[in-house]
Amino acid sequence: MKKPMNNPNPTPRPGSAPTPSIVGPDVQIEGNVKTVGELQLDGSITGDLACGSLVMGETGTVNGTIAAETVTIRGTVKGEIRSKSVRLEKSAVVEGDVYHESLSVEAGAKLTGRFAHTSGVREKAQKPQTETPSFVEAKKPAAE
Repeated sequence: MKKPMNNPNPTPRPGSAPTPSIVGPDVQIEGNVKTVGELQLDGSITGDLACGSLVMGETGTVNGTIAAETVTIRGTVKGEIRSKSVRLEKSAVVEGDVYHESLSVEAGAKLTGRFAHTSGVREKAQKPQTETPSFVEAKKPAAE
């Protein structure tokens, strides 16, 4: 019997490393995207993106929330970024808040939003059960 196509928690085959996925510059995806592996994004996604690692090229765009272990942005993001490690390179354009444990911003990167440092240890203890992928330890701070 075949597995359903809408598997909410994709897992790699036993004994194999997740294969990096590539979304080319001519690809446009409408809907949420999930993978446990690495994603090289040169196309566009309108929807939320959850992955192990994201490398976005200069032509890449996301209009939605990004949740990943590590994120490198060279393209455009309209939405929130939640990651342990975030790197915004000089061609990055981000319109939204960035929640991180480690942050690197090159001169020339553009941000309209806030940076918020989160601590995985502190936040993990306070984190309620949500649909946020387990590999993301970042959580939006409580409003003051």
